[in-house]
Amino acid sequence: MKRREFITLLGGAAVTWPLTARAQQAAMPVIGFLDPRSADAISERLRGFRQGLKETGYIEGENVAIVYRFAENRNDRLTELATDLVRRQVAVIATAGDDVPSIVKAATTTIPIVFIVAQDPVRIGLVASLARPGGNVTGINFFASELVAKRLELLRELVPRAARIAILINPANAASADLAVKEIEDAARAMRLQIQVHNASSGREISTAFADIVRERPDALVVGSDPFFSSRRVQLVTLATRHGIPASFPNRESTEIGGLMSYGANVVDAWRQSGAYVGRILKGAKPADLPVVQSTKFELVINAQTATMLGLTVPDKLLVAADEVIE
Repeated sequence: MKRREFITLLGGAAVTWPLTARAQQAAMPVIGFLDPRSADAISERLRGFRQGLKETGYIEGENVAIVYRFAENRNDRLTELATDLVRRQVAVIATAGDDVPSIVKAATTTIPIVFIVAQDPVRIGLVASLARPGGNVTGINFFASELVAKRLELLRELVPRAARIAILINPANAASADLAVKEIEDAARAMRLQIQVHNASSGREISTAFADIVRERPDALVVGSDPFFSSRRVQLVTLATRHGIPASFPNRESTEIGGLMSYGANVVDAWRQSGAYVGRILKGAKPADLPVVQSTKFELVINAQTATMLGLTVPDKLLVAADEVIE
């Protein structure tokens, strides 16, 4: 081969290699991720999601890409963001929050959807049944709303003098709020407790609700399970601490930053399971054939330092039952 021909051939190869690399990159599957909160608010949960993906052989940036869309607590943007992901023709859409999956489901009947919800997905119309979801939707159910009665019971054990309990709910998430109120009212009636319901759908309304709570002087507070409240956990914990109100939260993140106690499903593990389901779908599984996973890991976390500050003694029974006691 002549030297000039060799150089020409080599130059042609140099042009071809980048094109091949770009073609391989273009073939990388793309996951759409939609959440009503901000990236910072769910950073720990996102690590769980990525862990689930990794368990099924997918690593973000290496062999899978993720397009994130966060509503920043503006639920009016969810439809627009869901439509954008559908327009991008992502391979699968992962969502979290009780109101989000139905919005995504309305936007597409073909792209697989993997949800994480606190409510019964059959009752709210996401799937036909837990065992055989049908359609293009499946996911994880972590029972946050149904556990409110247990949370009330545990709070009463930690604050035995409690007779009047305030509950904070987000009326913007109407279905979840109504269920939470019914659950806690039924439980309170059985325990002969008085319930005061307070509403909040914004940071300002949380401050207003706490002003009312302080004025009414309940013995304790139960914060409802809601994506918005999880994103405002710093504000909620700060206000409860400032006013000396024993408060129960649905997730451990609130207890880790100073909340008194939390009881609920291990949410990070639920997100890991969601990531694993997304990975299985990328490998060819169909949502209709993947049963809805119901969380089996529940955890009680108590902040002993906060209990001491509030003048409470944590009973030995709760110390033994707790999955973690933060000193």
